[in-house]
Amino acid sequence: MKSTHPVTLFTGQWADMPFEELARHAAEWGYDGLEIAASGDHLDLKRAEEDPNYLRSRREILDRYGLQVWAISHHLGGQAVCDDPIDFRHQAILRDYVWGDGDPEGVRQRAAEDMKRSARVARQLGADVVVGFTGSRIWQYVAMFPPVPGEVIEAGYEDFARRWNPIMDEFDAHGVKFALEVHPSEIAYDYWTTKRTLEAIGHREAFGLNWDPSHMFWQGIDPVGFITDFADRIYHVDCKDTKLRVPNGRNGILGSHLPWGDPRRRWDFVSTGHGDIDWEDAFRALRHIGYRGPISIEWEDAGMDRLHGAAEAIERIRPLLFSGPDTSFDAAFANQ
Repeated sequence: MKSTHPVTLFTGQWADMPFEELARHAAEWGYDGLEIAASGDHLDLKRAEEDPNYLRSRREILDRYGLQVWAISHHLGGQAVCDDPIDFRHQAILRDYVWGDGDPEGVRQRAAEDMKRSARVARQLGADVVVGFTGSRIWQYVAMFPPVPGEVIEAGYEDFARRWNPIMDEFDAHGVKFALEVHPSEIAYDYWTTKRTLEAIGHREAFGLNWDPSHMFWQGIDPVGFITDFADRIYHVDCKDTKLRVPNGRNGILGSHLPWGDPRRRWDFVSTGHGDIDWEDAFRALRHIGYRGPISIEWEDAGMDRLHGAAEAIERIRPLLFSGPDTSFDAAFANQ
């Protein structure tokens, strides 16, 4: 079935699988392209910039399987740009050339340079969007206790703008846009922090949003309302689903430090189409605001084999990407 948007597969959860093997799977499942994550052997940004043969090999693999790329992902590197503290968690997700000696401010600065590099590499690949995270100096204060003075929160947004404006200058120079995934642990993690983040960076055009409803849904945020309110900032779409469990008076929304898939959790990420997100309603809203970019399947499900999940997800999503009418449904009444 032909759909109104290309459907891509986000490769972040497949970083342990060789890039060519994943590309072969994606083509067999019917995907139009890949949202390539800068992790594993999928895309090493430094190598891509320094070794023309390496970047050529990525393009050859895509061409071999008839896949295209509209966006790349640099979630992991972006996380370290603003985070405080920088610790063992970051060492586990960052490239060695970004981690370096582990000095926190040095890590932040190298991560910022790598984000700039992502814009250059995206342009070389023919992609015009980089999806990712920003990190946050103030996420650690989300509980607001012990009490946090307002100036500390304001300083967090100022720190974000100071670090990300130079990155966006590089994005502007290469005609690439950044799409922040609104997500817990980022400078924007819900509706109001998104508004404040856009204000902090002066609503500059290069900085937009990756619409991923899975993180909004369990927080009680309306994913469709988010689309209409931030219509001019939706630069990319990731499809990840969330399943809410019936409240039982014990399981709260913060997760209780329970592992993914634990039935005691209040909610869990599930393979696209197995959760509570109303995808048809969302796609109708995206059509209404004029979004024409890719719909990227992001597979996360602790209770399902990923080969099954990724193959099934595209079959669930593509039929919902139908064309709108050529005229108003009630236009025929005018001829009565």
